[in-house]
Amino acid sequence: MEIKIKGKKIHYEEEGEGYPIVLLHGWLANLKTMKPLANVLKQHFKVYNIDIIGFGESQLPEKPMTTNDYGDFLKDLLETLAIKNPILIGHSNGGRAIINAVGRGIINPKKIVLIDSAGIKPKRRINYYIKIYAFKFGKAILKRLPETEKVNRMREKLLQKFSSEDYRNSPEVLRKTMSIIINEDQKKYLSKINVPTLLIWGENDTATPIQDARIMESLIPDAGLIVYPNSGHFSYIENLQNCNIVLHEFLKKEAR
Repeated sequence: MEIKIKGKKIHYEEEGEGYPIVLLHGWLANLKTMKPLANVLKQHFKVYNIDIIGFGESQLPEKPMTTNDYGDFLKDLLETLAIKNPILIGHSNGGRAIINAVGRGIINPKKIVLIDSAGIKPKRRINYYIKIYAFKFGKAILKRLPETEKVNRMREKLLQKFSSEDYRNSPEVLRKTMSIIINEDQKKYLSKINVPTLLIWGENDTATPIQDARIMESLIPDAGLIVYPNSGHFSYIENLQNCNIVLHEFLKKEAR
């Protein structure tokens, strides 16, 4: 199914009947990564599984996005689909968008679930900044050189050496977006989230480390944390059966 949000085609799936749940995937992913949850939730809820703008079958944004833009996207999505007071479930960058929109008060969900969520600005060591400055310096030098096969090879080597896999695998507009949003700390919005919140995390998550979950649990007034040992950034898939049990318990009042 498709809708238009600010002129951009947004792809989504709608399944089941009952109270509305909106699923938001993580960075460089698509709605397929949330299907394991959707397949169970659709038995008791009306589930909207979204390809966030720029991912899956949804169109790319015309210009780099900020975290506020992602929050606005979620607000526009709910308004376009006429979804009121939904349950929101977000993984990684999907969680970041939820934190922003709810914390800014532009949407009003019933409950939220944040799974290995982004949103806390990572603490960086000095070697990180050395690496970033070396990358930017190299890019600036190569930008002044004429476009040749040799220069393109040098540019690719620079990208491989200094950038993350997520950055390398992103289109240019999403590379610039990524550079923006990872430096925007959403911590200031956590205390403003006034709805029941479930945090689900992998103990060994390196993309959004467990200390981020601890911060969120301490700052969100009505939050509870589930930690899966020996699990990483996709803890909900690694522990799918238990995760579905936990979600059922958290959402049993809204289930049909």
